[in-house]
Amino acid sequence: MNLDSFPQGVQLAVKAAQEKKAGGITVLDLSGLGAFTQYFVICTGFSTPQVQAICTEVEEQLYKNMQRSPRHREGQRSAEWALLDFGSFVVHVFSEQARRYYDLERLWRMAPKLELPDSPEGLGHNRIAPSRGPGDTEHFPGEAVS
Repeated sequence: MNLDSFPQGVQLAVKAAQEKKAGGITVLDLSGLGAFTQYFVICTGFSTPQVQAICTEVEEQLYKNMQRSPRHREGQRSAEWALLDFGSFVVHVFSEQARRYYDLERLWRMAPKLELPDSPEGLGHNRIAPSRGPGDTEHFPGEAVS
């Protein structure tokens, strides 16, 4: 299972979340489980502004590319959990604490899932610069190397 195997709306929601550096992006395929929707897109925002930015980007991309708006929104002003219901799929944006608490992946553990790796630039607050060995120096474009 890869991202291309999902409907366009799910793909756009994932890409929008990636654009805003969401963490732990997971897609659950609920289509064979008789659920009220076919897919969950689940991700983590690491601050209230980031949770809100992820939701805004998802909405903007789906409207721009598919003229789709959510049927229902919940919790977007909250720092803990925001939900965007697009009918055939639902986007959940959690804080780290709320994601651990609600643990949708465990509740829907029978569903096939796709976990996307976090992009390195999305983890800026955790990044560590590579160490340099003796004699290693940084070179800049156009600089002569001797």
